[in-house]
Amino acid sequence: MSFQRTRMSSDRTLMSVVRTSLSLISFGFTIYQVFDKLREAGTITHSSAPRNFGVALVLLGIAMLVIGIVYHVQFMVGLRHEREAMKAAGLVHGESHFPVSLTLIVAVVLLIIGVAAVVSMIFQVGPFG
Repeated sequence: MSFQRTRMSSDRTLMSVVRTSLSLISFGFTIYQVFDKLREAGTITHSSAPRNFGVALVLLGIAMLVIGIVYHVQFMVGLRHEREAMKAAGLVHGESHFPVSLTLIVAVVLLIIGVAAVVSMIFQVGPFG
């Protein structure tokens, strides 16, 4: 049971990374869109600094998400190796497979969406541009 608790703890850690990354990506994208719409409407003429800040927030969210995913995967691989070593030593007797982490799937999907958003913000193309 301790392996399941440790795995769930790792999933909770990744969920907090996803939550923070989502906040950074959405806040940065919103800042970018607001200043882009104000520029298009002619309300402001120079909006590069806030737009660059929005892009920087999205990039920060993406970087944080990549680091969180890499850490989670490394931790889970280490946990699996530790379980196999304990099983070989006869300390663990049950077969317990680690199912696919739904949190990891959500993190990867958010990473893809974040990359699509930053590409559209920088190159002014795609559905977000």
